Amino acid sequence: MEVWLTLLAGGLVTFATRLSFIQLFEKFEIPSGLKRALRFVPPAVLAAIIFPELLLREGVLALETSNFRLLAGLVAALVAWRTRSVVLTIAAGMGALYLLQGLF
Repeated sequence: MEVWLTLLAGGLVTFATRLSFIQLFEKFEIPSGLKRALRFVPPAVLAAIIFPELLLREGVLALETSNFRLLAGLVAALVAWRTRSVVLTIAAGMGALYLLQGLF
């Protein structure tokens, strides 16, 4: 029961937070500079989540070839650049990581 209440409370807080911004921006005109700046938020958040996982091992910068996550990330980036397919990018990155871990 406690888990369900926690999930419900989390969902309501998330909904209220998003609704508040929708209601706020409905009443005001968003400046064009702010609109341009907000376009960079999703890539910045994604980079902040992904790059530490790819580049750091135990808190230390790991740019060597033994960092399989970095190598798999580079494969995924190449596939993303060439195909623009999210599914292929994820499959290629995960496949490269599993292959590297299995071989070495």
